[in-house]
Amino acid sequence: MSSDVTSDDAATDVDAPRPPRSARRMFCSTLLALEAFVVFFAALAAYGLRAVDTGVILGVGIGGALACILAAGLLRSFVGYLLGTFIQGCLVAVAFLVPEMRDHMLAVGLTFAVLWIICWRVGGRIDVERAERYEAELEHHARTRGDA
Repeated sequence: MSSDVTSDDAATDVDAPRPPRSARRMFCSTLLALEAFVVFFAALAAYGLRAVDTGVILGVGIGGALACILAAGLLRSFVGYLLGTFIQGCLVAVAFLVPEMRDHMLAVGLTFAVLWIICWRVGGRIDVERAERYEAELEHHARTRGDA
């Protein structure tokens, strides 16, 4: 049995507005991707200082960067946001592992934590506005389709 689609059905499907993408998810995933680079390069700087054992640097640096990428991929569910929040706390805490980099890493960790909160809140507001706009577009589409 084949599915026959009439030209009217195809035209209405093409003309219908698409549901909006999540701004919160986009902002948070971008922040986590950037944070993965910062964590990796901070690990390289700590390795250059030779202040901490190489195993710790590799574990924290590579593990932290991979955790950021994993969290960005998991943002489709709430688990990704929880993991992202946990990563922000860990980035602030890891500043105390390398005493020579404490001030710099603390500044970077706090900056990313503040940016995470901003992405979460502003992205959520944009998502609400986009949802309202999408509902209005659907109503408009239904009215104009009924007139044609």
